Amino acid sequence: MEANAAKADRRAERAAVRRRRDRRGVAIAALSTVVVIGGLTALVLTSSGWPAVRETFFNATVFKESFPDVAKAFWLDIRVFMIVEVAVLALGLIVALIRTSVSPAMFPVRLLAVVYADIFRGIPTILLVYLVGFGVPALANSTAEGSSSLSWLPTEPVVLGAIALTLSYGAYVSEVYRAGLRSVHPGQRDAALAVGLTERQAMRHVVIPQAVRNVGPPLLNDFISLQKDVALISIIGVTGEAFQVAQIQASSDFNYTPLLCAALLYMAVTIPLARMLDRWDRGRVR
Repeated sequence: MEANAAKADRRAERAAVRRRRDRRGVAIAALSTVVVIGGLTALVLTSSGWPAVRETFFNATVFKESFPDVAKAFWLDIRVFMIVEVAVLALGLIVALIRTSVSPAMFPVRLLAVVYADIFRGIPTILLVYLVGFGVPALANSTAEGSSSLSWLPTEPVVLGAIALTLSYGAYVSEVYRAGLRSVHPGQRDAALAVGLTERQAMRHVVIPQAVRNVGPPLLNDFISLQKDVALISIIGVTGEAFQVAQIQASSDFNYTPLLCAALLYMAVTIPLARMLDRWDRGRVR
């Protein structure tokens, strides 16, 4: 009995020590945060240029006037992001499956997949938006000699912008998928085939689900970048996009507060996604 009581006392003492250590850590973290943030805030607010910056970028009156229009335009960004996200997931998975195929008959297609991934990962996204946004309509336009054989190509700027983003991010996501497929032990596929599944069934029910779980965090990270890059479609004349609306309002009086409105809307989407990514990572570590 005395031994059990001693063990209980030691456990209680260790628990008390841990609680004191945790409280001390929280107090130190809070104090250091207040000191750092307070110091940076004081440094900025006491700067001689702060009044001009506040008037140009943080004007409350301009913010109230411009925010409704920018928020309304941001809905287009959300729709484009959701459509492109689905297209990127599908395209990336198809390219990854092609590149991991070992069939000799698939060699030409594998070569095309490699070329696609190398080229579109090497081209900056903004340049690709320009190339697709202005190059495709030029191919589709009729000339004096007659109608173009490619007149069926889309010419709407928002569609072309979505295509450019899909091609760019599809190349990146295909590499993420490919890493995930290779992270699944070959024995998983062999075991699936051994119990009577076909090659397609083994990939669909065994390999691909594990691969997607393995690459969930990097996929989500790519989609955070994609959500911000949707603003690039404004450079090819997409009307009603949040960044474009903010630019137009800012150019009317050279007050850039509307751009702050757009930035806050993007942050309202990207920050929750980033926290979701952190939580996912912590769950995987456990």
